Amino acid sequence: MAKAIRFRDAYSQYEKIVADIRAKRFAPIYLLMGEEGYFIDQLTDLLADNILEEHEKAFNQLVIYGKDVTDEGIIVNYARQVPMMGGKMVIIIKDAASLRKIDKLSLYTASPVASTILIIACKGKNVDKRSALYKHSVAKGVVFESPHPYDNELAPWVATYLRGAKGCAIEEKALKMVIDHLGTDISKIVGEFDKLLTRLPKGTTLITADHIEQNIGISKDFNTFELVEAVGRRQFARAMMIADNFARNPKNHPLVVTTSNLFNHFLKLFTINYKEWQTRVKGMPAASDGELAALIKVSPYVIGGYKQAAKLYPNKKIFLILGYIREYDMKGKGIETGGADQGELLRELLMKIMMC
Repeated sequence: MAKAIRFRDAYSQYEKIVADIRAKRFAPIYLLMGEEGYFIDQLTDLLADNILEEHEKAFNQLVIYGKDVTDEGIIVNYARQVPMMGGKMVIIIKDAASLRKIDKLSLYTASPVASTILIIACKGKNVDKRSALYKHSVAKGVVFESPHPYDNELAPWVATYLRGAKGCAIEEKALKMVIDHLGTDISKIVGEFDKLLTRLPKGTTLITADHIEQNIGISKDFNTFELVEAVGRRQFARAMMIADNFARNPKNHPLVVTTSNLFNHFLKLFTINYKEWQTRVKGMPAASDGELAALIKVSPYVIGGYKQAAKLYPNKKIFLILGYIREYDMKGKGIETGGADQGELLRELLMKIMMC
């Protein structure tokens, strides 16, 4: 089985492909595939904008939608056509995941025409890596696989995107509020920030939690970030107040998202405690704040809060807590709920955590 590509490696490849496109270094075949559609869309649009001059596109650039194709052989025939007035023929297949017999394109990719650039945008799924189409594309063109980022990969990427593309920093709390609300769909997150930045005063260089609350409508007081922080500080009353708010807005705060955030938080605390145990019992050098922050993938500016929370939750208790979180994650997915709704389940889980 082929090893799954990591998000950071995929993004590094994406940046290289972007640089090649801007430098007018084009491949005869682009197979763009994977679960995360944002980078596939970006590359497809960049290729469409940069291969041909505007006056050439009407004659030599063809956009085909997979759902409209009844015979993939037609695409093969188009790709073999000679472009008008010289230059290049550009064939863009959007929604290629909808093609019923996508591997039939291998009839073309086995021997691509030098004057054609074929772009296969297969959002939402991967082409079979055992197929002739995939193997031809690797050998003769560019294959880009776009995986969904993990939770701990997404926030750093968004922060980097905002700094680089928009010249704007963001508070960790503000970033967490948006990601918790929108999930890991990069297209949605980038779209929301793009809209937000048009509403902020000119010259804004830091996006705050207030900006998020006022412009996107996500409460800065009642969100997963605040709940996890309250639990980390053993602030029972505050945690239950947030849980009550979640119970009144279950669609905006699904239990499975909350349990995922709690689970990740306690794994971080477990790691900090384990490193401290290695120093205390094994005599290993103590990790610096910077090393701990890198290890649990958080900003060095907030590592102090995690270290304080770790002291409140020894690893013996964290073992129990992780078990509770797994149990209530399953209940949040409808397994053995006992008739309790998501608000009741969250309250039960928080009480068990706080009683540890």
